[in-house]
Amino acid sequence: MRELTLYTRQGCHLCEDLERQLQPWLESGRVGLRRVDIDADPALLERFNARVPVLMAGTRAICEYYLDPVALDACLSGEGEAP
Repeated sequence: MRELTLYTRQGCHLCEDLERQLQPWLESGRVGLRRVDIDADPALLERFNARVPVLMAGTRAICEYYLDPVALDACLSGEGEAP
């Protein structure tokens, strides 16, 4: 299982939409998801403020704002492997 991180914030409809679209991957057991509220950490708030949601594998951004299923599948198959 690949652990992904979703940088998000409360009340963000794009964040909610992206997480909802991730459900097939989560339910399949292919990925695990760690949700991080950027507003709880000043460094993350500075880094991601206007960019959320951001889905990451390690230090590599898979997509921002909207789910990119092609990029997600490429990441999960090892193409463009994230550190």
